[in-house]
Amino acid sequence: MDNVITLIIEAVQYNFILKALLVGSLIALCCSSLGIFLVLKKYSMIGDGLAHVSFATVAIALLIGVSPLIVSIPLVILSSFLILMLNEKADLHGDAAIGLVSSFAVASGVLIASVARGFNIDLFSYLFGSILVISNLDVILSVILSLVVILTTFFFYNNLFAITYDEEFAKVIGLNTRTMNYLISVLTSITIVLGIRVVGTMLISSLIIFPTVTALQVSKGFKSTILISAAVSIFCVVIGVFTSFIMNFPTGATIVILNAFCFAGFFCIQKLNSI
Repeated sequence: MDNVITLIIEAVQYNFILKALLVGSLIALCCSSLGIFLVLKKYSMIGDGLAHVSFATVAIALLIGVSPLIVSIPLVILSSFLILMLNEKADLHGDAAIGLVSSFAVASGVLIASVARGFNIDLFSYLFGSILVISNLDVILSVILSLVVILTTFFFYNNLFAITYDEEFAKVIGLNTRTMNYLISVLTSITIVLGIRVVGTMLISSLIIFPTVTALQVSKGFKSTILISAAVSIFCVVIGVFTSFIMNFPTGATIVILNAFCFAGFFCIQKLNSI
């Protein structure tokens, strides 16, 4: 135990650990803030679809030699709009629209990677996360955009709650539900792009889904679900960063596994309470 504490004290002496904790915690807050709206509206798989899109956008960014955040955010937002438009105009159900866009994006990413002479280390790190090697530019952009997502969610909380609880009733009382759905898509797109540095494009959707479904096992209200989800998400990120440093485990995978353990624990608590 003393050895673990010593290693943790040693870890916080490194700038890359502090940057990882800061960025990871902010992205955890973004994911937990949006997660309940996506899960209850049955939009949770849009995160997985947009994560696949981000793979292609990262490949484009690496090919032209610019920061992936700069390229990925506008392209992923446009892709989220395309998914919504296919859902509205082409009479496709959400999962079909997500499947069409995400499969095309993955295929495009593979082609771009082949043009760039194969999968290099940078692209691999975006697939599975590399939070411990984020650049100063990534930190600055992540902090700014995370605060934008969190504050926007807080500002439009009542409207988002209304369309999540009963979208038809929200229309009746005069809310522009279409605009709110597009707002959720924009915020989700930004969160997905920010999160790929934490857990990678293959795992980012789990960071949105796990904390929320974990909180839903024990929470008794909308706001309490968000608070519990945020606490679980930040806990898993912080413990995941330290565990990966101490045990030399992949950081993204460690964070997701911890989320899975938390869900299993909360699920057991919920079952015991119902007996």
